[in-house]
Amino acid sequence: MSTSFNTTIVIPCYNEEKGISNSEYSNFLNNNPEVLICFVNDGSKDNTVGVLKALKEKHPTQIHILSLKNNSGKAEAVRAGIQYCNFNFKHQYIGYLDADLATTLEEFIDLRNYLQGEIVFSFGSRIRKIGSIIERENSRFLIGRVIATFISNILDIKVYDTQCGSKLFTRDISEQLFEKEFISKWLFDVEIFYRMILLFGREKAIQKMLEIPLKLWVEKGDSKVKLSYGFKLWFDLFQIRQEYKKIEKNLSQSNLN
Repeated sequence: MSTSFNTTIVIPCYNEEKGISNSEYSNFLNNNPEVLICFVNDGSKDNTVGVLKALKEKHPTQIHILSLKNNSGKAEAVRAGIQYCNFNFKHQYIGYLDADLATTLEEFIDLRNYLQGEIVFSFGSRIRKIGSIIERENSRFLIGRVIATFISNILDIKVYDTQCGSKLFTRDISEQLFEKEFISKWLFDVEIFYRMILLFGREKAIQKMLEIPLKLWVEKGDSKVKLSYGFKLWFDLFQIRQEYKKIEKNLSQSNLN
């Protein structure tokens, strides 16, 4: 691990040929030489790799491309990227962000400011409030609120938005949270919160996480999640809840013994 950066951003990409804004990435990297961006090409079938290579030519030291042979889903793409970067690069912070930059790179990097003291995990939250610009289709917003409220209840923690794709961790905690494969390809964010609870206990985990309302979040393009997943989503949530509750129960029993 010879290359050192303050922060590494992992960005999963699947068929993002038309969604990657070279100018936004270039401007950000020019102004933030301490940041590495690792694009994880998740078995794309379009010219995503070509677009990424062109961007890397402009920023050869700050951009790395990790290509997965087959499409494995966002969860595994993010996990593979974080594990790869933790092994190959030195950094203090590492996180992940969606390729379309619905959350800007500038606002994402500001999440570093909150990783102080006990806080090891900070994440963006799409809260509609005065002073913020959260542009999202009303139908998706309403469906998202129903799902988010349900998730908050099963986690038994007061979190507004577990699914925002803007999350940053200290290096040490990322190694633990992304060690094992996730159950769900798309709801792995929920599993991250469960893993925090398993590591620290519910009360202490809450003290180590911080939810930051975003100033700007603009929905771009179509979701990579198929509409048909709406039915499987509830099964995934049930499976996640059952599995992590079982692990939590076993840990509790082990501690008693």
